[in-house]
Amino acid sequence: MATSLAIETRQLSRWFNDFRAVDCLDLAVERGTFYGFLGPNGAGKSTTIKMLTGLLAPSAGEMMVLGHNMLDHQQALAAKRRMGVIPEDLALFDNLSAREYLTFVGRMHLMPRETIRSRSEELLSLLGLADEDKKLTLEFSHGMKKKLAMAAALLPNPDLLFLDEPFEGVDAVTSRVIRDLLAGFVARGSTVFLTSHVLEIVERLCTHVGMIVQGKLVEQNSLEAIRRGASLEDRFLQQAGAHPEATHKLNWLEEAS
Repeated sequence: MATSLAIETRQLSRWFNDFRAVDCLDLAVERGTFYGFLGPNGAGKSTTIKMLTGLLAPSAGEMMVLGHNMLDHQQALAAKRRMGVIPEDLALFDNLSAREYLTFVGRMHLMPRETIRSRSEELLSLLGLADEDKKLTLEFSHGMKKKLAMAAALLPNPDLLFLDEPFEGVDAVTSRVIRDLLAGFVARGSTVFLTSHVLEIVERLCTHVGMIVQGKLVEQNSLEAIRRGASLEDRFLQQAGAHPEATHKLNWLEEAS
């Protein structure tokens, strides 16, 4: 497998009994790119991220992340030290404050205490959580939890970020801050692997896009090549089997008017 790729999979599959959530996926994500991974609900996006980050074992296939074989335990550990993750379920510790949680994450990455402290203060300030230290995470709103998860993912300064719907539930001001942080992250040569249902964000941020439908990768290319002079939404709807020009209405509303 190519070492110039941040992520590469061959025939990566995951099935649950007779259901194939991910079916023979061949991803190729170049280092230093902002990669948008798109698909309808239930298409296999989160399952793919869970496999790539070591949270879920594949049923078949191969996967390399940052040049490490994720099916080898020691190599997988080496890859995890260089990645940040916002998973689908966030996986925060409810009985810690934001600063305590970031301290825990930093120590897990064997970071020096002073580095943890200084980076934590900067991240909490930028993401609007600096004044929330008297609250435990269980008291946070969904948007606040998303912001804390983003801070934890960025804290170790990873080479690769996996972000599963990072903008969901986040206010407009913080959304702008996160977009700026991620753009700077990629500009310095790191890689972002993003899932989002907000196609405007994908068009604004991503350089490359992959589309998955019913567990299968149906398209993968640069953003410009995929759009082909049209909008990303139109192209996505075509690949998802929906007609871009179709209109949808409720008959009973038409009758009521």
